[in-house]
Amino acid sequence: MSTSAVHISNLLYRYAQYLDGGQLIKAAELFRHARIKVQSQSGFLDHTALLGIWQQRIRIYPCGTPRTQHIISNPVIDIDEDAGTATIRSCYTVLQATDTLPLQPIAAGHYLDEFERVDGVWRFSFRDYSHLEMIGDLSEHLLMQGH
Repeated sequence: MSTSAVHISNLLYRYAQYLDGGQLIKAAELFRHARIKVQSQSGFLDHTALLGIWQQRIRIYPCGTPRTQHIISNPVIDIDEDAGTATIRSCYTVLQATDTLPLQPIAAGHYLDEFERVDGVWRFSFRDYSHLEMIGDLSEHLLMQGH
């Protein structure tokens, strides 16, 4: 795997770690330079609007986390080194377990991400969140139903 592919993949995994760790601000900061598409909005969001949605909807437990585990898999990475751009299509599965919900998948879908290299550093430039394909029991995850 090329150095660029490792750096880009790490952005995907860092996002999952921050979200699962309840570090919503850090997760949103990864998208500071990105346009973000979600199902419930007609235009694009910025990272502050995304953070606001997360803060309104994601249940954070006393342990400081949403009690989730995001599994990001099957990344297909296309990099244009000369242009300093890349795309990744990856799958995700969200698992959750709480005191009242046994461990189970609660959501699955895929991400379409674009990246750009600026001053030698890769960053998100676009994320399409609109591909939620399977919904399980979100009652312990979301404060408000809606996606």
